[in-house]
Amino acid sequence: MFMPNQEQIQYISEEHRAYQQERKNYRIRVILSQIALLVLLIVVWEIAGNLKWIDPFITSQPSRIIRTLIMLHKEGALYHHIVITVLETAAGFILGTICGTFAAIALWWSKFLSDVLDPYLVILNSLPKIALGPILIVWIGQGAPAIIAMALLISLVVTILGVYTGFAQVEPEKIKLLQSFGATRGQVLQKVILPSSIPTIIAALKINVGLSWVGVIVGEFLVSRAGLGYLIVYGGQVFRLDLVMTSVIILAAAAAVMYQAVVLLEKHFLNKQ
Repeated sequence: MFMPNQEQIQYISEEHRAYQQERKNYRIRVILSQIALLVLLIVVWEIAGNLKWIDPFITSQPSRIIRTLIMLHKEGALYHHIVITVLETAAGFILGTICGTFAAIALWWSKFLSDVLDPYLVILNSLPKIALGPILIVWIGQGAPAIIAMALLISLVVTILGVYTGFAQVEPEKIKLLQSFGATRGQVLQKVILPSSIPTIIAALKINVGLSWVGVIVGEFLVSRAGLGYLIVYGGQVFRLDLVMTSVIILAAAAAVMYQAVVLLEKHFLNKQ
């Protein structure tokens, strides 16, 4: 049997280290480019407002947004609105992911149930969920429950369809192999379906991040008296467009943090495989 000598092992390890260093340098270049692009956009936005290329009253500008943030901080309202929206989004996100995954498992478990519900899921997925907002308010009432229900409604069907599609795409040979050893359907689910579908579930989580924020903000547009969605509506009604843009920027930052949390979760599970 061929055994590599010490020089060959050292050579291979040096090649691997060079490859890792190149990957690291590439990631650093990407991050620096992203930061530079963001800084450039902010600078151009500020200069365009100062030179009246754009109307600062309508589009706002970074300096005005910073002043609005400071004002909200001094008033003590900033963190109150952020916490309410984040908690509502987290609740809708978690419920949508859990309920959607369990519903997908039920559809995979019973082909009859899957065939019966398939057209209804397609119709629900194509239906504009926002149109159901007034109905949810009547059914559930105003407040956080209705907002969370809106976030859940928007993300649930997408999660079911996405995760179930991932289940259906698992290699049938793996399933047949376990069944040949007498594995039950539950064991097939535990040993093959769920582990093989982790990338699909993570992809559903990434989609749910955006959908949950959409559902919560729409709900806050309709019924809330607190939260970032309420600030956006209030700012538009009283023509405080700096407040609107500040709320949008905070939303973007919070959604980015939530998305990065899902990315870290993805890396954790992929490293375990």
